[in-house]
Amino acid sequence: MTILDDAPAGPTTGPDPGRWIALGIVIMAAFIVVLDTTVLNVAIPTILRDFHTTLPDLQWVVTGYALTFATLLIIGGRLGDIYGHRRIFIIGAALFGAGSLLASVSNGVPQLVLGEAVIEGIGASLMLPTTLAILSVTFQGRERATAFAAWGATAGVAAAAGPVIGGFLTTNYSWRWSFRINVIIVPLTIIGAVLFMKKGRQAGRRPRIDVVGAMLIASGMFLLVFGLSESGAYGWWKPLASFTAAGRTIWPSSWPIAIGPVAIMTASAILTSFVFYERAKERRHGDPLFEFVHLRHRTFRYGLLTSSVLALGQLGLSFVLPLFLQDAKHLTAAQNGLWQLPVGLFIIAGAQVGGRLIRAFGTTVVVRLGLASYLFGLFLMLHAITLSITVWKLLPGLAFYGIGIGFAGAQLTNVVLSEIPKESSGVASGANTTVRQVGGALGVAVIGSILAVQTVSNAVSRIKSAPLPPGLKAHALAGVHGAGASYVPPPGTNAHDAGVLQHALQLSVASGTRIALTFAIAVVAVGLLLSFLIPRVPADNAEPVGVADRLEPLEPLDVDPRLRQASA
Repeated sequence: MTILDDAPAGPTTGPDPGRWIALGIVIMAAFIVVLDTTVLNVAIPTILRDFHTTLPDLQWVVTGYALTFATLLIIGGRLGDIYGHRRIFIIGAALFGAGSLLASVSNGVPQLVLGEAVIEGIGASLMLPTTLAILSVTFQGRERATAFAAWGATAGVAAAAGPVIGGFLTTNYSWRWSFRINVIIVPLTIIGAVLFMKKGRQAGRRPRIDVVGAMLIASGMFLLVFGLSESGAYGWWKPLASFTAAGRTIWPSSWPIAIGPVAIMTASAILTSFVFYERAKERRHGDPLFEFVHLRHRTFRYGLLTSSVLALGQLGLSFVLPLFLQDAKHLTAAQNGLWQLPVGLFIIAGAQVGGRLIRAFGTTVVVRLGLASYLFGLFLMLHAITLSITVWKLLPGLAFYGIGIGFAGAQLTNVVLSEIPKESSGVASGANTTVRQVGGALGVAVIGSILAVQTVSNAVSRIKSAPLPPGLKAHALAGVHGAGASYVPPPGTNAHDAGVLQHALQLSVASGTRIALTFAIAVVAVGLLLSFLIPRVPADNAEPVGVADRLEPLEPLDVDPRLRQASA
């Protein structure tokens, strides 16, 4: 038993009258957390100039936030279960605001990393799981579907709007306003939480904190997400570059194996140990950090699997499409964001329509419809990926893609939490977000690698067959192998030859994008098939039908410790 901040102070006679205000507070919090994963990307060039630093150093601002966030999500959710979701939400929001304030006044990379990557990352890992847990225990039945639809639409809009908002603030004001908006919103969420969220009461014995489990999951998740995220830069097997931190070389490029695969293999060993340790603790009736017994619920198990696969395809696409639009169409970052802005509107529409369709068809059916729409949207985008692409040709694909996310994204969370006891809703929410983080990191890593490899391969083939002078051809081949689509012809190249090279690179990026997008389509198709393993969840999922029939023995379960997380 735990301390439940959202538990009523006494006997209840009806729904909490302040639940819709609480939903508004949760939506504000989710918005700034998700926005923070994307809003800063377009400001990187400006910060580079302001701080007179290098890109590898500055990348730790964005990468560090993702690592901290992914590392602590399950721990943050469990702390909410133990000490109360409202209390942990407020602590997380305060940390998030403090980190944003420090980042907004930073005068160098170390302060920026401390504020954004460390303090904000910790705050986000406490806030986001508690927002889902608060919704899970505050709303019931059809209202629950509506609440999760609103949460999912907000998260989707924040992800889509991040580059647009970041570009606008950086261009017209300062990149520092990307953090200052958090400093403004956070106090409002804290005041709202104090006034309108239920304080809760003690509901029995408070579980002890599983320190060993926390250390295992934190170190394992850090290494896993690091390995998936950074192997593209440092090598999937053979080292491409030395790994440095704080000016020191940690992993030289002269070593026989890259740091990425070593990190992934070490993470696999640690996370496997975590599974065995937590299962043993369950058998001793201890207080495990994560109760694997919940995986007996097929809604939880297959919901997590589907979420991870969905995130793999979604985050991979969000990485590939902007690169195509900027490298092949030569759009600016601001134009790129505007082209993709309609996705946010379609996500809102999809979430609202999907929430209403649940009343007629049930949650699981709506998730499947969403995945099918998502898949069809990817097919339409694949057809539109040519050098003659326009925003109008891309729009139908973005429409079905956004509507599909609106249908499936939010309601998958509803499915995952539908049978989880209230006292475990925080850690279950953390697990749900964790599998999405891992799926997203894997999507960016794998789909990004496919794009890079195929672009270089196509470019080399086209340059070899192009009517170019031998010296320029040799220079171009070496440059493409080193810089990929970013290769620039040497000074003095005549306009005709430069045009031939540019056209070859553009065609190569388009070809690489189509191949990467085809892989994303295959991934989402697998997610659609997995969704048919999820049992039916009715609209009023406060009392799921056939719960006993959905339970499967835990012992035969072959748990893959690398499937558990979900960025920006």
